[in-house]
Amino acid sequence: MRLHDLKPRPGAKHRRKRLGQGESSGHGKTSGRGGKGQSARSGSSIRIGFEGGQMPLIRRIPKRGFNNARHATRYLPVNVESLNCFEDGARVDEAALRAVGLATGRADGIKILGDGELKKKLMVSARAFSASARAKIESLGGVCEIPGAKKGEPAKA
Repeated sequence: MRLHDLKPRPGAKHRRKRLGQGESSGHGKTSGRGGKGQSARSGSSIRIGFEGGQMPLIRRIPKRGFNNARHATRYLPVNVESLNCFEDGARVDEAALRAVGLATGRADGIKILGDGELKKKLMVSARAFSASARAKIESLGGVCEIPGAKKGEPAKA
């Protein structure tokens, strides 16, 4: 088998629907827009959930109860192994992780997870640490600190 012998699987490719090519094409006259009405007009688009002025379903159904998604703390996970890109003895915080590209997107903070092997002594500042990540960082003489935590309180794992 060579590159020129490759073909897509049967049914994977479809012909483009050519609209307005006469009655015998099957897509003539109204070109798949049905009869008259709002959706048959040019430039027409109706937003999702619109029911023609009737009270939409999303507004009809009651909204009760507690939803934890609004109050959940969202962390960006960063594995211990990916911290090896920093120099020995470096201070690693959220700004440094974002600058390197290890933490991207919106979240409430960064959580260091214990996947992989750490080879360098680092001062890591993050919102949360897993127990295994904390053990790996501190076994090499590194420091785990949580910004905003009081000195007397033990940091949450």
